[in-house]
Amino acid sequence: MSGLTDVHAHFLTERYVEAATAAGHAEPDGMPAWPEWDAGRHLRLMDATGIDTAVLSISSPGVHFGDDARARALAVHVNDHAADLSGRHDGRFRFFAALPLPDLEGALDEVRRTAGAPGLAGYVVLSNAHGRYPGDPQLEPLWRALDAAGTVAFLHPTSPPGWESVSPRRPRPMAEFMFETARAVVDLMDARVAERHPAIRFVVTHCGGAIPGLADRLQLFRWGDAMDGVPESVDEQLRRLWFDVAGTPLPTQLPALLQHVGEDRIVYGSDHCFTPASAVALQLGALDAGRDGWRALCSRNVETLLGAGRPAAPPGVVPRARAELVRRVFRRAAERLLLGQG
Repeated sequence: MSGLTDVHAHFLTERYVEAATAAGHAEPDGMPAWPEWDAGRHLRLMDATGIDTAVLSISSPGVHFGDDARARALAVHVNDHAADLSGRHDGRFRFFAALPLPDLEGALDEVRRTAGAPGLAGYVVLSNAHGRYPGDPQLEPLWRALDAAGTVAFLHPTSPPGWESVSPRRPRPMAEFMFETARAVVDLMDARVAERHPAIRFVVTHCGGAIPGLADRLQLFRWGDAMDGVPESVDEQLRRLWFDVAGTPLPTQLPALLQHVGEDRIVYGSDHCFTPASAVALQLGALDAGRDGWRALCSRNVETLLGAGRPAAPPGVVPRARAELVRRVFRRAAERLLLGQG
């Protein structure tokens, strides 16, 4: 096979939807209803669009609905189901395992339990787990475990705390997921998680959400106390991460992201089944029309992402001297701005 690997594909089970609905998520993240998912239909979509492999995951709102024991059991259920799908369909499906966060001990147990499972490609970490973001020190044992495993952490957005105030009438995936992604990435960078745990390969969804538009502003603030003591520039930190193109990468978002990260950090994602098959085909058509060779590029990149490790120094990182020059320029600009001289 020489087609695409879709790193951002979702699946559902009847038991999972029933549990989520019973917990108050009949309209997941403000969407009108749960989509339908069927392995056969998914495979037919893959065949029609040139996708060889789909890495399945449980999307937002995850598996933890307030009870640790039930969350652990639901994680076991969906992860075992995904492993079974991988075995029954000749590897066309792989999966990112769900974790019952914020139950840290439950999450660590599930990492240990799923190690070596058929089709395992990594683990899903939502942008926040009941208000706990990726830079929270209490998550450090999880990062140590994933670093030791040398695996992938798939960073997927979910509804923010207080969504009732900021998005009471809109589906949160429309805008809040983009801001949530940015919030999670900033927290990840602030805590230097990827720098301290270089064997974790973080995948950020939807071209980084709002990050491409915020990266220069983040660098502007880097001079002061907001991220004091962080030696790398914002672009250097972003180049430690990987980004999928799910959503609306063209005409704006992907080109903006590529100003900050190299092409070698871009992988394909469809967001099916929450993105319907017709929209998946339209997005692929736009990508095919927008750039020659992008499928081969993403295929090469995903081999590195899902392979047996990653380079110690991420490719495409800005040379240290240039990075220091960028920092000095932004520091002077910030000082002028704050002193009223700009």
